Amino acid sequence: MERFPFPHDLVRAQQEWHDVYRALAQPRPRHATELRRRLVLLSVRIHWHPFWSTPAGWTPAARVELRRLTGGDVPAPRLPAVRDA
Repeated sequence: MERFPFPHDLVRAQQEWHDVYRALAQPRPRHATELRRRLVLLSVRIHWHPFWSTPAGWTPAARVELRRLTGGDVPAPRLPAVRDA
C-alpha cells in the first residue's frame, strides 16, 4: 500500500526537476539559461501543487518521500580541489 497518494502530474514534475538539476550540475551545461528557467518553473509548480493542501500532503515527510520516490538522491557536484599556495 502506498503511504502517500501522489498525483501523477506531481510525480512527473519532480522527476523532471531532478533531470533538469542534474543537467545543470554538469560542467558547462548546454542551454544553461533555458535549464534554469525550466528549473524555476518546475519548482513553482511543485511547491504550489494542490496536493500539499490535502491531509496527506501536510506532513514534511510527504515532501521527503516524493524526492525519494523520484530519485532525489542527487549527488552534490564535485568541486575541484583547492591547493594551499
